[in-house]
Amino acid sequence: MQTIRSLEALRSGIADFRKGGASIALVPTMGALHAGHLALIEAAKRPGRKVVASIFVNPRQFGPNEDLSRYPRRETADARLLTEAGCDLLWMPPVEVMYPEGFASTISVSGVSEGLDGATRPGHFDGVATVVAKLFNQVRPDIALFGEKDFQQLAVIRRMVADLDFGIEIQGVPTQRDDDGLALSSRNIYLDEAQRVAAVALPRALGVAARAIARGDDPETALATAREALVTAGFSVDYVELVDAATLTAAADPGRERRLLAAARIGTTRLIDNLAIPPADHA
Repeated sequence: MQTIRSLEALRSGIADFRKGGASIALVPTMGALHAGHLALIEAAKRPGRKVVASIFVNPRQFGPNEDLSRYPRRETADARLLTEAGCDLLWMPPVEVMYPEGFASTISVSGVSEGLDGATRPGHFDGVATVVAKLFNQVRPDIALFGEKDFQQLAVIRRMVADLDFGIEIQGVPTQRDDDGLALSSRNIYLDEAQRVAAVALPRALGVAARAIARGDDPETALATAREALVTAGFSVDYVELVDAATLTAAADPGRERRLLAAARIGTTRLIDNLAIPPADHA
């Protein structure tokens, strides 16, 4: 695996892949890799395809009171994991390469970015859209893969790609979970032992609510029950919402695919999760 930190070297490496007839798959990450990231690498691997992973802790998607300074950075361990997983090129740009002096552009995607995390983390998705657009222009992939755990992020990127004619296929990869159901996340390492035990209340509460909604129970009652279960488990709840899977607007039509999304804090750690609720069978 090549590890590259300059834009000139990156473009040279991508050009060599193209000369060999390969297509390019990009897996953007912020590092602190776990099995969820490696599932993205595995999904990206295909005959005739080169896999490029990026590691960049993007300061523009962190708010002023968020965890940029303590976000885990494990470049050596991450590089080893990517090599073992079969990644072909690791792109690790320094901040000054990604945001050189005088950088003044921001991409903002309205609509899908405005509720949920967009409401609780102002400016977050502008930072996400801007850095992902830069990565797309730097790597010029044919396909890019993102985890469904960050479902709103995936929706924002899909909207941006469609609106700006990037011509890149966006593939969502199902959420990877620990044995007890907790969604894998780089932030899980912040949890102490007691918090880690309590954290399983998040997927459990969503699972109970999703099953209730799928069988036709009142959605608002199911959501309220999920919020109450999280508070009882020691969480501070940002949101638990039922939305249309395509638009992320409040979901009322059981004939369309819906998503149950949640964000909540336990201690100082903010966790997110979501579950799909398939369309009701009207046959």
